[in-house]
Amino acid sequence: MHRAVIFDLGGVVLDSPMLGIARYEQEMGLEPGFINRRIVETGPDGAWARLEQGRLDMAQFFDAFESECAAVGARISARDLMGRMGESGGVRPVMLEAIHCIRERGLAVAALTNNWKSPEAETQDEAARVGVGVGDLESHFDLFVESSVVGLSKPDPRIYLHACEGLAIEPSQAIFLDDIGRNLKAAHQLGMTTIKVVSPEQALEELGSHLGFPLRREIKGSA
Repeated sequence: MHRAVIFDLGGVVLDSPMLGIARYEQEMGLEPGFINRRIVETGPDGAWARLEQGRLDMAQFFDAFESECAAVGARISARDLMGRMGESGGVRPVMLEAIHCIRERGLAVAALTNNWKSPEAETQDEAARVGVGVGDLESHFDLFVESSVVGLSKPDPRIYLHACEGLAIEPSQAIFLDDIGRNLKAAHQLGMTTIKVVSPEQALEELGSHLGFPLRREIKGSA
Protein backbone atom coordinates (compact mmCIF):
# COMPACT_ATOMS: atom_id res chain seq x y z
CA MET A 1 0.00 0.00 0.00
CA HIS A 2 1.24 3.47 -0.85
CA ARG A 3 1.61 5.77 2.14
CA ALA A 4 3.39 8.75 0.57
CA VAL A 5 3.93 10.66 -2.65
CA ILE A 6 7.29 12.30 -3.33
CA PHE A 7 7.46 15.12 -5.87
CA ASP A 8 10.41 16.59 -7.69
CA LEU A 9 10.00 20.37 -8.03
CA GLY A 10 11.39 21.72 -11.32
CA GLY A 11 9.49 20.18 -14.22
CA VAL A 12 6.88 18.70 -11.87
CA VAL A 13 5.49 21.14 -9.30
CA LEU A 14 7.20 24.04 -11.05
CA ASP A 15 7.55 24.68 -14.77
CA SER A 16 10.59 22.96 -16.20
CA PRO A 17 13.94 24.78 -16.00
CA MET A 18 14.76 22.85 -19.17
CA LEU A 19 12.79 25.51 -21.03
CA GLY A 20 15.25 28.15 -19.86
CA ILE A 21 18.21 25.95 -20.75
CA ALA A 22 16.82 25.34 -24.22
CA ARG A 23 16.26 29.06 -24.72
CA TYR A 24 19.84 29.82 -23.69
CA GLU A 25 21.23 27.14 -26.00
CA GLN A 26 19.27 28.62 -28.89
CA GLU A 27 20.47 32.14 -28.11
CA MET A 28 24.09 30.97 -28.01
CA GLY A 29 23.88 28.74 -31.07
CA LEU A 30 24.64 25.64 -29.02
CA GLU A 31 23.50 22.19 -30.07
CA PRO A 32 20.18 21.32 -28.36
CA GLY A 33 20.80 19.30 -25.22
CA PHE A 34 24.42 20.44 -24.89
CA ILE A 35 24.08 21.75 -21.32
CA ASN A 36 22.42 18.62 -19.96
CA ARG A 37 24.91 16.37 -21.70
CA ARG A 38 27.75 18.34 -20.13
CA ILE A 39 26.15 17.97 -16.70
CA VAL A 40 25.90 14.20 -17.14
CA GLU A 41 29.38 13.87 -18.65
CA THR A 42 31.09 15.68 -15.77
CA GLY A 43 29.38 13.37 -13.30
CA PRO A 44 29.22 13.54 -9.50
CA ASP A 45 32.41 15.61 -9.26
CA GLY A 46 31.38 18.10 -11.93
CA ALA A 47 30.56 21.71 -11.17
CA TRP A 48 26.81 21.21 -11.44
CA ALA A 49 26.72 18.29 -9.02
CA ARG A 50 28.97 20.11 -6.55
CA LEU A 51 26.70 23.18 -6.70
CA GLU A 52 23.62 21.06 -5.99
CA GLN A 53 25.36 19.35 -3.08
CA GLY A 54 26.42 22.64 -1.50
CA ARG A 55 30.11 22.04 -2.23
CA LEU A 56 30.41 25.14 -4.43
CA ASP A 57 28.91 28.57 -3.98
CA MET A 58 27.41 30.27 -6.99
CA ALA A 59 30.47 32.36 -7.85
CA GLN A 60 32.67 29.27 -7.77
CA PHE A 61 30.17 27.42 -9.91
CA PHE A 62 30.14 30.11 -12.57
CA ASP A 63 33.89 29.76 -13.13
CA ALA A 64 33.95 25.98 -12.85
CA PHE A 65 31.05 25.26 -15.20
CA GLU A 66 32.26 27.77 -17.78
CA SER A 67 35.64 25.99 -17.73
CA GLU A 68 33.98 22.59 -18.17
CA CYS A 69 32.08 23.86 -21.19
CA ALA A 70 35.14 25.61 -22.59
CA ALA A 71 37.02 22.29 -22.39
CA VAL A 72 34.76 20.97 -25.16
CA GLY A 73 34.84 24.17 -27.19
CA ALA A 74 31.76 26.05 -25.93
CA ARG A 75 31.99 29.56 -24.49
CA ILE A 76 29.05 30.27 -22.19
CA SER A 77 28.04 32.63 -19.40
CA ALA A 78 26.92 30.44 -16.51
CA ARG A 79 25.35 33.51 -14.89
CA ASP A 80 23.16 34.14 -17.94
CA LEU A 81 22.29 30.45 -18.11
CA MET A 82 21.09 30.41 -14.52
CA GLY A 83 19.14 33.58 -15.16
CA ARG A 84 17.26 31.91 -18.02
CA MET A 85 16.48 28.96 -15.76
CA GLY A 86 15.19 31.26 -13.03
CA GLU A 87 12.78 32.84 -15.50
CA SER A 88 11.23 29.43 -16.23
CA GLY A 89 10.24 28.32 -12.74
CA GLY A 90 6.60 29.30 -12.33
CA VAL A 91 4.42 27.28 -9.96
CA ARG A 92 1.89 24.88 -11.50
CA PRO A 93 -1.33 25.50 -9.51
CA VAL A 94 -2.80 22.18 -10.63
CA MET A 95 0.01 20.36 -8.84
CA LEU A 96 -0.50 22.29 -5.61
CA GLU A 97 -4.20 21.45 -5.74
CA ALA A 98 -3.37 17.78 -6.23
CA ILE A 99 -0.95 17.86 -3.30
CA HIS A 100 -3.66 19.36 -1.12
CA CYS A 101 -6.06 16.63 -2.20
CA ILE A 102 -3.53 13.88 -1.43
CA ARG A 103 -2.83 15.23 2.04
CA GLU A 104 -6.56 15.48 2.75
CA ARG A 105 -6.74 11.73 2.08
CA GLY A 106 -4.20 11.14 4.85
CA LEU A 107 -1.14 10.40 2.74
CA ALA A 108 2.18 12.09 3.39
CA VAL A 109 3.67 14.31 0.70
CA ALA A 110 7.34 15.21 0.29
CA ALA A 111 9.41 17.36 -2.04
CA LEU A 112 12.74 15.94 -3.20
CA THR A 113 14.68 18.46 -5.23
CA ASN A 114 18.14 19.04 -6.59
CA ASN A 115 18.74 22.73 -5.96
CA TRP A 116 21.36 25.15 -4.77
CA LYS A 117 21.79 27.75 -2.10
CA SER A 118 20.75 31.23 -3.08
CA PRO A 119 23.82 33.30 -3.84
CA GLU A 120 24.88 36.28 -1.82
CA ALA A 121 23.83 39.29 -3.83
CA GLU A 122 23.60 43.02 -3.49
CA THR A 123 19.84 43.00 -4.00
CA GLN A 124 16.98 40.58 -3.61
CA ASP A 125 16.19 40.95 -7.29
CA GLU A 126 19.67 39.75 -8.23
CA ALA A 127 19.38 36.77 -5.88
CA ALA A 128 16.04 35.85 -7.39
CA ARG A 129 17.40 36.19 -10.93
CA VAL A 130 20.30 33.77 -10.54
CA GLY A 131 18.99 31.53 -7.80
CA VAL A 132 16.15 29.03 -7.53
CA GLY A 133 14.05 30.12 -4.59
CA VAL A 134 11.41 27.88 -3.07
CA GLY A 135 9.31 30.71 -1.70
CA ASP A 136 6.45 29.40 0.41
CA LEU A 137 6.35 26.00 -1.34
CA GLU A 138 7.63 24.27 1.76
CA SER A 139 4.31 24.80 3.54
CA HIS A 140 2.59 22.47 1.05
CA PHE A 141 4.70 19.47 2.05
CA ASP A 142 5.15 17.26 5.10
CA LEU A 143 8.86 16.91 4.28
CA PHE A 144 11.09 19.12 2.14
CA VAL A 145 14.41 17.56 1.06
CA GLU A 146 16.90 19.86 -0.70
CA SER A 147 20.13 18.52 -2.16
CA SER A 148 22.05 21.64 -1.18
CA VAL A 149 21.03 21.14 2.45
CA VAL A 150 21.59 17.39 2.86
CA GLY A 151 24.73 17.26 0.71
CA LEU A 152 23.35 14.56 -1.60
CA SER A 153 21.70 14.83 -4.99
CA LYS A 154 19.57 12.66 -7.25
CA PRO A 155 20.20 10.05 -8.58
CA ASP A 156 22.31 9.04 -5.55
CA PRO A 157 20.19 6.34 -3.84
CA ARG A 158 21.03 7.79 -0.44
CA ILE A 159 18.92 10.90 -0.99
CA TYR A 160 15.82 8.80 -1.74
CA LEU A 161 16.45 6.74 1.39
CA HIS A 162 16.90 9.96 3.35
CA ALA A 163 13.45 11.10 2.19
CA CYS A 164 11.87 7.76 3.07
CA GLU A 165 13.44 7.82 6.52
CA GLY A 166 12.05 11.32 7.05
CA LEU A 167 8.59 10.07 6.14
CA ALA A 168 8.99 6.87 8.23
CA ILE A 169 8.18 4.65 5.24
CA GLU A 170 9.83 1.97 3.13
CA PRO A 171 10.70 2.89 -0.49
CA SER A 172 8.06 0.42 -1.72
CA GLN A 173 5.41 2.54 0.04
CA ALA A 174 6.25 5.66 -1.99
CA ILE A 175 5.28 7.00 -5.40
CA PHE A 176 7.93 9.27 -6.90
CA LEU A 177 7.34 11.81 -9.67
CA ASP A 178 10.20 13.33 -11.68
CA ASP A 179 10.76 14.55 -15.22
CA ILE A 180 14.26 13.08 -15.61
CA GLY A 181 14.70 9.43 -16.48
CA ARG A 182 17.93 8.76 -14.59
CA ASN A 183 16.35 10.08 -11.38
CA LEU A 184 13.36 7.79 -11.84
CA LYS A 185 15.55 4.78 -12.59
CA ALA A 186 17.38 5.12 -9.27
CA ALA A 187 14.09 5.41 -7.37
CA HIS A 188 12.61 2.41 -9.17
CA GLN A 189 15.65 0.30 -8.29
CA LEU A 190 14.95 1.01 -4.62
CA GLY A 191 11.39 -0.26 -5.00
CA MET A 192 9.49 2.99 -5.45
CA THR A 193 6.60 3.31 -7.88
CA THR A 194 7.70 5.93 -10.39
CA ILE A 195 5.95 8.32 -12.76
CA LYS A 196 7.76 10.25 -15.48
CA VAL A 197 6.17 13.67 -15.76
CA VAL A 198 5.61 14.69 -19.37
CA SER A 199 2.72 17.02 -18.54
CA PRO A 200 0.79 17.78 -15.34
CA GLU A 201 -2.35 16.21 -16.81
CA GLN A 202 -0.65 12.96 -17.78
CA ALA A 203 1.21 12.71 -14.46
CA LEU A 204 -1.87 13.29 -12.31
CA GLU A 205 -3.89 10.81 -14.36
CA GLU A 206 -1.25 8.14 -13.65
CA LEU A 207 -0.92 9.17 -10.03
CA GLY A 208 -4.66 8.96 -9.49
CA SER A 209 -4.67 5.44 -10.92
CA HIS A 210 -1.99 4.34 -8.47
CA LEU A 211 -3.65 5.99 -5.49
CA GLY A 212 -7.12 4.75 -6.27
CA PHE A 213 -8.84 8.12 -6.23
CA PRO A 214 -9.20 10.63 -9.08
CA LEU A 215 -7.30 13.88 -9.38
CA ARG A 216 -9.11 15.05 -12.51
CA ARG A 217 -10.91 17.80 -10.61
CA GLU A 218 -7.56 19.61 -10.23
CA ILE A 219 -6.70 19.01 -13.88
CA LYS A 220 -9.92 20.61 -15.11
CA GLY A 221 -9.19 23.66 -12.97
CA SER A 222 -5.75 24.22 -14.50
CA ALA A 223 -6.76 25.87 -17.79
